[in-house]
Amino acid sequence: MRYQRSSALFAEAQIYLPGGVNSPVRAFKGIGGTPIFIEKAKGAYMYDADGNDYVDFINSWGPMILGHAHPRVTQAIIEQVEKGTSYGTPTELETEIAKLVVESVPGIDMVRFVNSGTEACMSAIRLARGFTGRDKIIKFAGCYHGHSDSFLIEAGSGVATFGKPNFPGVTQGTAKDTLLANYNDLENVKAIFEQNSSEIAALILEPVAGNMGCIPPQEGFLEGLRELCTQHGALLIFDEVMTGFRLAMGGAQELFGIQADLVTFGKVIGGGLPVGAFAGRKEIMEYLAPIGPVYQAGTLSGNPLAMRAGLTTLQILKENPEYFEKVNQSTLALGEEINNILIEKGIAHQINLIGSMLSVFFTETDVNDFETAKTAHNSNFNKFYHHLLQNGVYLPPSSFETWFISTAIGYDEIERTLSAIEGFEV
Repeated sequence: MRYQRSSALFAEAQIYLPGGVNSPVRAFKGIGGTPIFIEKAKGAYMYDADGNDYVDFINSWGPMILGHAHPRVTQAIIEQVEKGTSYGTPTELETEIAKLVVESVPGIDMVRFVNSGTEACMSAIRLARGFTGRDKIIKFAGCYHGHSDSFLIEAGSGVATFGKPNFPGVTQGTAKDTLLANYNDLENVKAIFEQNSSEIAALILEPVAGNMGCIPPQEGFLEGLRELCTQHGALLIFDEVMTGFRLAMGGAQELFGIQADLVTFGKVIGGGLPVGAFAGRKEIMEYLAPIGPVYQAGTLSGNPLAMRAGLTTLQILKENPEYFEKVNQSTLALGEEINNILIEKGIAHQINLIGSMLSVFFTETDVNDFETAKTAHNSNFNKFYHHLLQNGVYLPPSSFETWFISTAIGYDEIERTLSAIEGFEV
């Protein structure tokens, strides 16, 4: 494939945008080369500015579980645009989608909509601190909860890709209130609670880690965290920005049978438009302004375009529960076949998958936390990435990111992907 137009667009973008992008991992710094500029997308495919087409395993980093430009979602957005794009006032749409979320997700009574997953996680932490009267939080190495100051401590995702553990602009005062734990290491978390018991407002984690690659929780890990938080009076926060409405209609809480105190959402909940949300039990959520003392606000929160896109997407998933089984089976088949091909080639690797999330790590080590994820040979992933790109398959451009599979991925797309991998050599 040739990328003259993308190269020219990137050169121009670098004049006006820092690094030529509006989110760092898009710059291809971790894998080398020039980022591809996408012109349009439909179903399972994206099409770049040079006319190349790709089977898409990024799906806008997760939101497009139904594939791109789903006709019903697209029509709903068009109908809403004709009514206006933003009012700055309450709308019935906000209540409709909130009701559907509460009905679908275990253990929550109320929802507050915001504009991104970062904003949702930042606000959930503020609410947890206000509700408990405590300052400290526990986060896990390799888990990424957006770029709010409290979370840029050993974060995964683009932070890991760029290899920057310390960040100018994040104060020591902020950093000292973030306690770092090891994912899938319950004894480590116990020790942190014992040392800081009366000071911890909340523990936040991705119930399935997706920002150090896909890393599912080990048996008993989430249950143990729930017990520790209850014992020490801290709130358990599930960051379900990736897993919400993707692993199941009720997200990870439904899948694993664990109820968090607060849950954050993004991606699928907005149907591809910028949306985030946080939700929880009534007594916690009523600590929010305007009825409680914890302030949070946003001019575009509950934007009618985003609410309509998200509501329509969730309605489709609710009406078609078999979609989850379909996409899960596609992901499982894809993972098994990739595993078989790489075994035949004698290429050291690990494949982690759960639901419609999947990652390939080029390492002999079982990957169950950030340290083991970092044992993977990034040079092999970089070769793998560019080989697949040249053969019309688009992956997240970082070894620390999860592939997201959509219901639009079918037999033809899987065969095209496997055929590309057949030609891969390290």
